Order: sequence, then structure tokens, then C-alpha cells
Amino acid sequence: MFELLAEDARPPERATRHSAGYDIRAHLRRGPVKVIRASVGAEEEVLPDPGLLLEPGDRALIPTGFKAQLPEGVEGQIRIRSSVAWKKGLVVPNAPGTIDSDYPDEWFVLVQNASTGPQTIEHGDRIAQLILNRYELLPWLEGQVGVSSDRVGGIGSTSK
Repeated sequence: MFELLAEDARPPERATRHSAGYDIRAHLRRGPVKVIRASVGAEEEVLPDPGLLLEPGDRALIPTGFKAQLPEGVEGQIRIRSSVAWKKGLVVPNAPGTIDSDYPDEWFVLVQNASTGPQTIEHGDRIAQLILNRYELLPWLEGQVGVSSDRVGGIGSTSK
């Protein structure tokens, strides 16, 4: 279930019938956008006019103009669209970002400009994609954890 928060907002949409992900668009017409400027390390609210300019290293919470409730047992994973990463150098720094089924507010996409130059996000840009996944809840039981293979040592454990 979803609720549009503005007349021109759009819910997540699949671009083709074989698309695994749902495109999410930036909605920049309802007020300021929270940005952390890399140059000063401080948060500020920016009115995007006409788009949102991000300098290298800047992070922003891009509003989507909708809120949605996912079914229990389903999480939404937010990932940058490959074309946005390739053409603009924008990334989702906590990729994939998780939307829980009990999150009740507007959805945002956390983006960071990982390129070497300034990048602009325009109202309506397809900025990210949503992948839906089912998950299991398991009890955490305390006990002895034994070695089940020779894969010990963490990072690089398969490159022996």
C-alpha cells in the first residue's frame, strides 16, 4: 500500500515487465532537502532550485514524495540505479538501504556524490531502485559455535 504526498509524486514503478527493481524518483518540490556538506561536515537544509547541487563527497536525503507500508516479512532494499552510478558517480553509501515493513513515513534515498565534480539531481529523476525481499526471523540461541569448515579468519578466508 502507498500514499502519494504530492499531486505530481509517483510510486515505485518497474520500467519493463522483466525488471527486478522498481524505479524510485526524486521529489524535490515540497521543501528543503537535508544535505551534509563534505567541505564543512555539517548538515544544512537546501531548497533545490531548480535541482539539487551536490559537490564531491556531499550526502543528501532525497525525498520521494510517497510513503508506503510493506507486508510483514518483506523488506525493501534501496540501491542506486546503475546508470546514475555510471553517469553521475552517485552512490547509496549504506547500500543497500533497508526499508522495514513498520516504517510509517515518507521514503528517502540517501545518496552521496562519489565523483570528482559537482552533480545535480533534478525533480523527477529516477534516482534509485527498490528490490523487495522476504526475510526470516530466527531466534538467537546462546551456545558453543563449532568450526564447520576450514574457512576461519574472516576477510580473505577463501583465498588460501
